[in-house]
Amino acid sequence: MSVARTFDATRCLLGEGAFWHPVRARFMWFDILSMRLMSREAGQTRIWSFNSFASAMGWVDRDRVIVATATDLRLLDLETGTQEPLCPLEADDPASRSNDGRADPHGGFWCSTMRIGDDGGAGAIYRYFRGQLTRLRDGIAIANAICFAPSGRVAYFTDTPTRQVMRWRLDAEGWPLGEPEPLIDLRPAGVNPDGMVTDAAGNLWLALWGSGRVAVFSSEGRQCGSHPLPAAQSSCPVFGGPGYTTLLVTSAAAELSQPDLTRNAAHGRTFALRGLGPGRPEPRVIL
Repeated sequence: MSVARTFDATRCLLGEGAFWHPVRARFMWFDILSMRLMSREAGQTRIWSFNSFASAMGWVDRDRVIVATATDLRLLDLETGTQEPLCPLEADDPASRSNDGRADPHGGFWCSTMRIGDDGGAGAIYRYFRGQLTRLRDGIAIANAICFAPSGRVAYFTDTPTRQVMRWRLDAEGWPLGEPEPLIDLRPAGVNPDGMVTDAAGNLWLALWGSGRVAVFSSEGRQCGSHPLPAAQSSCPVFGGPGYTTLLVTSAAAELSQPDLTRNAAHGRTFALRGLGPGRPEPRVIL
């Protein structure tokens, strides 16, 4: 079993959006509540700041990435720091913010929204595809685990409070077909699904919020592995590094008590587990 080591010791309030840029060969991740994107470069933590909550990204080219924020989808130039709005994202609702997201194998970018401090089902899942943003599903409290089968014909997601991971069939251009169906039922275990990524074989690597681990499931929903983390609120995994055999996992310190934070310095850190997978490159977003 791979042992989780600290990749970056910055304590994130809400570490999320773990990402590997395949051209720049860099791991990147967000601290949503601190409104910043981070990376490790030349042994230092590099930071890009935002004026609102930012949570998920996809790569467009070497320097530009698409970022989901509380008010829009925007392009961030990683070299200059310039931010260019692409389209509004529930900008008329000040209680809404982006949450999870990932590029699909067809060049689209999926992202979710949720209401700040409310899990009452006012969130949604969107797809940005070739310049147009489309709402795919609403009535969701906290949409997480957005990722895709290697074939590009299946999407996955969860509404975390339901404790079920859903499978959604896609057509040849990546649009959903019919209704999603339950794939993984975590209700008997009483654990909460958060971020997820698929590997090259199509297995699902799911961070379990509050359980301090990443669980591995086959494409048919059978659990086939588990990897513990030293931080309780594990939030989002991604594969990267040489051969895509390193799993980066974010965590969160928010909502933990001060005694818990004092006792365990690992809460909120970002971790690397080596010798796993292998994963595969994140698809490029086509604008």
